[in-house]
Amino acid sequence: MYDAVHDLYCYEGTTVLKNIPDIRDQASLNEFEAAMTMQRSDEPLPAGRLSVAHYCAIHRHLFQDVYPWAGEFRTVRMSKGGSAFCYPEYIEQEMQKLFDNLKDQNHLRELSADEFATGATHFLATLNAIHPFREGNGRAQTSFLLLLADRATHPLNLDKLVPGRFMEAMIASFEKDEEQLAVELKRLVSR
Repeated sequence: MYDAVHDLYCYEGTTVLKNIPDIRDQASLNEFEAAMTMQRSDEPLPAGRLSVAHYCAIHRHLFQDVYPWAGEFRTVRMSKGGSAFCYPEYIEQEMQKLFDNLKDQNHLRELSADEFATGATHFLATLNAIHPFREGNGRAQTSFLLLLADRATHPLNLDKLVPGRFMEAMIASFEKDEEQLAVELKRLVSR
């Protein structure tokens, strides 16, 4: 569970996020969110140039049935496990810097599989630390990473994904240790 300070995204007196169908029970919202995002993830992702706007469009696509703010940067401070994500007043500039850097690196194209995995690791770790949305960051990150990998001709093999290990690697990367995440991504790009 996330820690959020003065969270206007939640129904008053609860930690349940305000949502389009007005579901007030967390378990029911979790089920609805999972069903809707699964359905949307089976559809083609929005077209785009692997930019900040494209990333926001992917989040909006996945969560459009669930949250009215889908695709919009969060406006509250958040942390998880006592570690703070990027403050909302810096999200836009940090996202622009990250995606400008990705563009400067030719979106990680024309690299070996290992080089792609190394570049994708740093990109993903930084994107996760920014955590631009109030909810759904992980699913947006995964969808974007799959698209980035496909366009760089290093498609990811999600059959090799071990969710627990990948989550541990993401947590370690948030704590500035990207080594585990690099190992996990290299496994996913290896043929």
